[in-house]
Amino acid sequence: MKFNLFEFSDCLSARPPNCPPKDSTRLGCLPPPIPGKLSQPAMAILSISTTSSSTSSFSFPIHKPNPRRFNRYRIGMAFASGVRVTEGEGKLPKLVLTTPTGSEAELYLFGGCVTSWKPANGKDLLFVRPDAVFNKKKPISGGIPHCFPQFGPGELQQHGFARNVDWSVAESGIVDGNTVVTLELKDDPYSRAMWDFSFKALYKVILKEKSLATELVVINNDTKPFSFTTALHTYFSASVTGAVVKGLKGCKTLNKDPDPKNPIEGTEYREAVNFPGLVDCIYLNAPSELFLENGLGDAISIRNTNWSDAVMWNPHLQMEACYKDFVCVENAKIGKVHLEPDQSWTATQTLSIV
Repeated sequence: MKFNLFEFSDCLSARPPNCPPKDSTRLGCLPPPIPGKLSQPAMAILSISTTSSSTSSFSFPIHKPNPRRFNRYRIGMAFASGVRVTEGEGKLPKLVLTTPTGSEAELYLFGGCVTSWKPANGKDLLFVRPDAVFNKKKPISGGIPHCFPQFGPGELQQHGFARNVDWSVAESGIVDGNTVVTLELKDDPYSRAMWDFSFKALYKVILKEKSLATELVVINNDTKPFSFTTALHTYFSASVTGAVVKGLKGCKTLNKDPDPKNPIEGTEYREAVNFPGLVDCIYLNAPSELFLENGLGDAISIRNTNWSDAVMWNPHLQMEACYKDFVCVENAKIGKVHLEPDQSWTATQTLSIV
């Protein structure tokens, strides 16, 4: 069976006039949804053809074209057998990746955000906060959100814009028995109003029996150089009182508690780093592999290439409803990556059951 994806559209209209392009605090400064009696999210049209001569088709709700809308994607491609598109939370389009061995992952086009990873045992090792919204008015709070082209606060909105816009599907396939999907993000009028550079980001997601791997490639398509910081803000399901991270001993630290604007420099001396309260700490020049024991009986290897730093975060009582159920262990690039025209930067992350 072959799936042909003809079109995705993010249904975003122009920025509201009262939303300044450089505002790190107003996460709601996104283009408003297009009104209509049908569902507002990105839509997909799929045709399904079989090996027989007959052809059947079905479609998601479609909005009429809006001349003020940005980021409209038209893609002609065939999905691999382990990839299907479905309607997710908030009626947003979601890709479901599966393998013959029973592992599964879910990937939203909005934000290019992986929200679920279940190895073959069926246990979801990622966490989505109960206050997460799926309406395109703010990023998806949970899973593996992108921080690009800015990590944390700064001249742009908090953690940049990549988690606030739709990505498109560049390709999918089965490689060595593993399910692979590559998403793509390019500059558009919305991004250039905040960050005036031409770029392309490719985000490959590889699902295996016991691992979930990602590869992020950032390409400078501009005629001038640019710099960025970035991270994968990974939320893991956990029992916060029992969760520990190993492999950080000896790292230089920037502890953002109690004052995020004036982090305290230090050195990590513990073999196993836990989450005794509010934790918001950057580990510089972290090793290429860390180990998370999530307090729920799972041990997870977090390997990377070219993500030079790590971040540990748990909000404690700032999120009283859910802080006990997750920890964030993030691969990051805190120092600026500088790219000349036509240069690219690549980083990988692999989460594996140990």
